[in-house]
Amino acid sequence: MNRIHIVSNRLPFSINLKDDQIDLIPSVGGLATGMRSVYKEYNGKWIGWPGLPSDDIDDGLADRIEKKLFEEDCISVHLSKREIELYYDGFSNRTIWPLFHYFAQYIDYDPELWEAFVNVNKKFADKALETLEEGDTIWIHDYQLLLVPEMIKSKKPGVTIGFFLHIPFPSFEVLRILPWRKELIQGMLGADLIGFHTYDYQRHFFSSVRRLMGYEISFNQIQIEDRIIIVDAFPMGIDYDKFKKAASDIFQKPLQEKSKLHRELEKYFLLSPDRKLILSIDRLDYSKGIPNRLKAFAKFLKDYPEFVGKVTLIMLAVPSRGTVEHYINLKKEVEELVGNVNGQFGNINYTPVWYFYRSMPFESLIELYSSCDVALVTPVRDGMNLVAKEYVASRTNRTGVIILSEMAGVAKEMGEALIINPNNINEIADSIKQALTMPLDEQRERMIFLQDRIKRYDVFKWSSEFVKSLSRMENIQNSLHAKRINNTIMDKIQSDYQNAKMRALFLDYDGTLTGFKKNPSDAKPDEELHQLLYKLEEDPLNVITIISGRDRASLETWFKGHKINLIVEHGVWSKKLNREWKMLSNVTDAWKSSIKPILETFVDRTPGTFIEEKNYSLVWHFRKAEPEQADLRANELKDELTTMIANHNLEILEGNKVIEVKTGGINKGIAALQFIKNKDFDFILAVGDDWTDEYMFRELPDTAHTIKVGLKHTAAKYKVESVSIVRNILAELTQ
Repeated sequence: MNRIHIVSNRLPFSINLKDDQIDLIPSVGGLATGMRSVYKEYNGKWIGWPGLPSDDIDDGLADRIEKKLFEEDCISVHLSKREIELYYDGFSNRTIWPLFHYFAQYIDYDPELWEAFVNVNKKFADKALETLEEGDTIWIHDYQLLLVPEMIKSKKPGVTIGFFLHIPFPSFEVLRILPWRKELIQGMLGADLIGFHTYDYQRHFFSSVRRLMGYEISFNQIQIEDRIIIVDAFPMGIDYDKFKKAASDIFQKPLQEKSKLHRELEKYFLLSPDRKLILSIDRLDYSKGIPNRLKAFAKFLKDYPEFVGKVTLIMLAVPSRGTVEHYINLKKEVEELVGNVNGQFGNINYTPVWYFYRSMPFESLIELYSSCDVALVTPVRDGMNLVAKEYVASRTNRTGVIILSEMAGVAKEMGEALIINPNNINEIADSIKQALTMPLDEQRERMIFLQDRIKRYDVFKWSSEFVKSLSRMENIQNSLHAKRINNTIMDKIQSDYQNAKMRALFLDYDGTLTGFKKNPSDAKPDEELHQLLYKLEEDPLNVITIISGRDRASLETWFKGHKINLIVEHGVWSKKLNREWKMLSNVTDAWKSSIKPILETFVDRTPGTFIEEKNYSLVWHFRKAEPEQADLRANELKDELTTMIANHNLEILEGNKVIEVKTGGINKGIAALQFIKNKDFDFILAVGDDWTDEYMFRELPDTAHTIKVGLKHTAAKYKVESVSIVRNILAELTQ
């Protein structure tokens, strides 16, 4: 793998300006830790905003900052105060954040915010494009940059792009309320590999892709026009050894080196050796469920009065977006709840809730993790939540209990925690009682499992697994494109075409000569296609055959006046130029009376579906149906039909959003062979898009030029991405 570049909203350094001196202070977050090893190891750059508004620094200072950052392989994207206000504080945190965390009541739908979001995403993409070279890989992070993958891919398709979302991805029913939902999905689909913390978020994303974009999804792959996108779950880890070592070191320090907080905690335990501590650490955000946590703690003290005076909740609320109205109101609510709990259950010697509205240095966090008997982690919605993992890593004596919200992504990995619903106050209160009275042996048993798991899958494992998947994506895309028609192949086809004395052209219709339509009757050939066929027909050496699953009447009407042959219903009927329709094999439609009622039942059960009846086949169309329900029903229908078709010599054909039941023993391959039988064709071209055309690709002679439309696995020699490319190839042959 060549260079790997990182793109995120912020660079992994804070800039400290003092006395004309520029100091870079490394960030200590999980992303900065995990990514620093990646972009350094692969000789890449980190692209992001340096944290200072561009209108606060003059050109000279900006140049010096740029130089300092460049020494650390960092490249700045400069943003003005106005851009930060509209893009970051605005659309990112007043629109996407509440939407993706299911707080629809807080969403701001201002078009000006959306416009700023697009423009700033373009700034990031442009800066990345200046840095990227063909063959490079780029890894883009988080919700602030959802549009960047597509912006890069559209300009440099040869670059491998990864995207990771660090917050939840909502269900389609939530996402659909956003006016720009399709643009966000399209932006993400510019990536070759898309990562989420959990399978649930991955599933929600697939659902939105199906409904909004109509792309086919198989397992964890999205098939789009010219490539495949892999979507997978990569639960983010922490620097486990860093937390474990810090916790061990803290308790080995001599008294004079211990922090003020540590000395206060030790004094507290000396005065009250039986006192239990519960820890709550979060940003002050409405997604974290802090008010519910306080209500549950009050409920616990009320229901279990024997713990009053013996249990203290240490609540650290890190300031966040303090100028936004929702956060101002939340701070007020939390402070009132803290006052109520302390007023109701406290006394001069006992404060039930120790409340801190500030951030704390790393060492103090470790001291809290190490000292508190219970960690209360109860967000109402959280992408991952690394606090739970940090608490586990810091428990060097392997005791302690975590009460964990099922709405946090980390809950999928931490089944040994006490899992609760964050909106169920009674359940949280009872879980606090269970945690405080849990025997030490049970605590250790649970903690050992948690520590072993979190240590194995740490932040470095997370980043390396994603990088490995990016590398595999390069191989997948290369293999997909191995059969693509390039200039050399096209020259060979054209040369064989020009030197031939007699040519056979077999052309599928839907998905090959024309795109798919929701209503099959709307797929009439357009004027461009008519003119293309007329041009091919002018050459007397060409024998042109449209070979399709469609019915006789439609194709005969649509191509009236053309000098072409028709093979319809997957080979049942054929009509040579200026001749009558002929059945290629004796078939019957007596089976329809048994099969049609089954299809009608599925039409009744699946809104948007309908039956198309041909002479010797029945087709269930589900293109207009709700995608996930239609996929489910399609599988049910195939299972039900499979038990019946053996008795009737029938076949089930699975096309693009259709299931067709037809008489067995006939297919496009057999029909095409009959057309070339006893003829001296020295040039054969066959083009098709679905698996019914695979019969044709396999049956035709090895000398035939067979072309698959789409990048799926195929028996055809070559692949092209789209209908427009098929038309271009045919047009080139006529020249």
